[in-house]
Amino acid sequence: MKHAVIRTLVFAVGLWAVQATTAGAATEIQWWHAMGGVNGERVNKIANDFNATQSDYKIVPVYKGNYTETMTAAIAAFRARKHPHIVQVFEVGTATMMAAKGAVYAIGDLMKDAGVPFDTGVFLPAVISYYQTPDGKLLSMPFNSSTPVLWYNKDAFAKAGIESPPKTWPEMKTASEKLMAAGYKCGFSFGWQSWVMIENFNAWHNLPIGTMENGFAGLGTEFVFNNDAVKKHFANLAEWQKSKIFDYGGRRGDSLPKFTNAECGMWLNSSAYYGGIKKQAKFAFGQSMLPIYPDVKAEPQNSIIGGATLWVLKGHPKETYKGVAQFMKYLSGAEVQAWWHQETGYVPITTAAYELSRKQGFYEKNPGTDTAIKQLSLNTPTPNSRGLRFGNFVQVRDILNEEMEAIWSGKKTAETALDSAVERGNALLRKFERANN
Repeated sequence: MKHAVIRTLVFAVGLWAVQATTAGAATEIQWWHAMGGVNGERVNKIANDFNATQSDYKIVPVYKGNYTETMTAAIAAFRARKHPHIVQVFEVGTATMMAAKGAVYAIGDLMKDAGVPFDTGVFLPAVISYYQTPDGKLLSMPFNSSTPVLWYNKDAFAKAGIESPPKTWPEMKTASEKLMAAGYKCGFSFGWQSWVMIENFNAWHNLPIGTMENGFAGLGTEFVFNNDAVKKHFANLAEWQKSKIFDYGGRRGDSLPKFTNAECGMWLNSSAYYGGIKKQAKFAFGQSMLPIYPDVKAEPQNSIIGGATLWVLKGHPKETYKGVAQFMKYLSGAEVQAWWHQETGYVPITTAAYELSRKQGFYEKNPGTDTAIKQLSLNTPTPNSRGLRFGNFVQVRDILNEEMEAIWSGKKTAETALDSAVERGNALLRKFERANN
């Protein structure tokens, strides 16, 4: 009898311990992202720091590959009902996510339903407008936003006798020739070429990428980026490639070593490479605004963002979304955003984060690190410079890469390649419309 009582007590205590552990366990919230390397470590820090502020929810960040792979994985997982709560999607995937009927929990609705105070007025207009519906509803949470800038090697400029970074494309040519005369292998290179040389080039010169406000006005848009200015620019680049004034180094960020290894004295790519360049470059470097063709537009308009936002997916228990909302509020806080901005080179998504960075002396200590913010805020965005919202644009970018590489290799003329890119791209737009009508 005595042993039976002891066994009963042991069982009761064990059961109580299990129930207590279960009751106190934090609800896990899966966050799929595309931040590898050092930025992946920074994502983990953000999640861990949030988790330390409360005990009800636990953000679990999971790296799923590059942007395309992460979005594709999330869509497949949603169909299989094994999807995350939050997924990071790059800006050109916006139209695809909007077309995923029944899958997306708009941030505006999420915050309202969860009863979490949320003011969209605190976000930088150039950032938030990209992800809003025509009536102003915010679809996804801005997270890592950037814009392309002109990176330049200050030591190389000094050696070549270049007093200031080029402001025009003719000046880019002259500066490149001086760099090469000083012993450098090439003048400049660039990455993410569709984003930098088509999407931002047109916005910077206030030229349309497509009809119907670059797709923001709805379906039925047509690509028009094969304009005279782009054709002239690409013809110049093709000619410059022959002498290495311009030297192509691959898609995405593949050409970064050409800059950090001091082969090319200039590089046009995302402001978000700040952390990587700071770590890798053995020389003084700076950032400047993108160059312009003064015969196309006397003064630049504004650049457009790249990067990604966080989309919330439906289909999870209602109570978990309260935790998602709390995390979104935490993520947009000035301290978190200022830290993220200063560590990575992504722009601060809120005015408060920008002001905090300024007060902390970040821009004074690191001149040029506010270039991206100045570019995005240079002028009030026009229908040509707000951004873009095209269906199947991830695949369209693949087409653009193929056609542009045919130009750089001399297989096609600028005119032939750009006209082909528009034709092939429009076919994908029509395919997207048929699938979503």
